[in-house]
Amino acid sequence: MEVKSVTKYVRISPYKLRGPVEVVKGKTVEEALNLLKFMPLKAAGIISKALSSAVANAEHNHEMDVDDLIVKNIIVDQGPTLKRFRARARGRGARILKRSSHLTVIVDETV
Repeated sequence: MEVKSVTKYVRISPYKLRGPVEVVKGKTVEEALNLLKFMPLKAAGIISKALSSAVANAEHNHEMDVDDLIVKNIIVDQGPTLKRFRARARGRGARILKRSSHLTVIVDETV
């Protein structure tokens, strides 16, 4: 049975979030959390929190054994973009896009 955790409107671009995702897909939950703990990236902390939430959902809502869980899939989608501008020379304005992401973590029991 799949259990998921959804984190929405995270203020980091999807491009930056997808790097660590590829490292932990398919690993056991314990191994994935250990890998994320030692990554020097902001994205690693965000993914770690979402993964911990999915594990808690599996344990408390579906009585699954935490030791048998694997990271089945992690999906990173683009959220809304905040549009800002920066003043430039000659009265012009340069666009700044502050991107956000939606993160879905899916864990499953090993068979």
